[in-house]
Amino acid sequence: MGIKSILITGGAGFIGSHVVRLFVEKYPNYHIYNLDALTYAGNLENLKDIESRTNYTFIKGDITDESFIKALFETHRFESVIHLAAESHVDRSIKDPLAFVRTNVFGTMILLNAFKASWKDDYSNKLFYHISTDEVYGSLGDTGLFTERTSYDPNSPYSASKASSDHFVRAYGETYGLPYVITNCSNNYGQNQFPEKLIPLFINNILNSKPLPVYGDGNYTRDWLYVKDHAIAIDLVFHKGKNSETYNIGGFNEWKNIDLVKLLCQQMDAKLGRSKGSSDALITYVKDRPGHDLRYAIDASKIKDELGWVPTVTFEEGLIKTIDWYLSNEQWLDHVTSGTYQSYYQKQYS
Repeated sequence: MGIKSILITGGAGFIGSHVVRLFVEKYPNYHIYNLDALTYAGNLENLKDIESRTNYTFIKGDITDESFIKALFETHRFESVIHLAAESHVDRSIKDPLAFVRTNVFGTMILLNAFKASWKDDYSNKLFYHISTDEVYGSLGDTGLFTERTSYDPNSPYSASKASSDHFVRAYGETYGLPYVITNCSNNYGQNQFPEKLIPLFINNILNSKPLPVYGDGNYTRDWLYVKDHAIAIDLVFHKGKNSETYNIGGFNEWKNIDLVKLLCQQMDAKLGRSKGSSDALITYVKDRPGHDLRYAIDASKIKDELGWVPTVTFEEGLIKTIDWYLSNEQWLDHVTSGTYQSYYQKQYS
């Protein structure tokens, strides 16, 4: 058996870099091709520790470039695709929804077409693995959980674009017999996350004694998943998931935003040697964003029962690991928050 050729899209991003590292280190008989456009959230510094591995190749490119993607598949004949490349921030989608349609919908279609053309219906031992989000399901009330059978009800341009891409993947499975799996995950956190998302944004702001912008009353609830646990789940689904199935991946770990922020303030004050409660004074309530979903919560019992996956890191433990990483990598943080990030931040939170 020869080397298995796997394309991972968005592999220089937050979740993608953890998946790339896991596969490169764990499977020396796979050759991992990391395709990333290196937009603001893609950073090759995330993968410096594996960049010289013989079973790893980085390719700079955009999934919306149809001729480039077609040629890439013709050259490398990828046996499997793990598709993570996406525009993923709700706030950005509200300001520029077409960018999300281009990447998340059109880009996914281009990959599906290239994968289909590459193998011409000979799909034995092939897989298109599409990574999605719990936001496609819409908003929950005070009770209930998202299951794999929950109807789609997206409320933001971001979640609508991801819902559309999910539907196209399933349609290619039904229409063309293309082998696929889809996973819908809850909010990820951990090392290397770009500081537009809540946890790294607030770590950075506390470090610099800047306001902590909390939307609305702060009672929006999310389920939080440590990124390394997510990567382990992706590995399991890739190797053991059933064709044409969907698996929800969640942390069994709901937090109201304001409670999470206060815990983060408490842990940061302890780490920085500041007086207890000093970072709480930075909390600033700002105007709510349009279409803000009240609550997300995932029922991950299917992946637990079928594949044996459960989160291994508690939220408190994962948050400390995350804080420690950012405090030990302030140079990385300074680098990614320079330049265009500052203008974005002013537009979004001023």
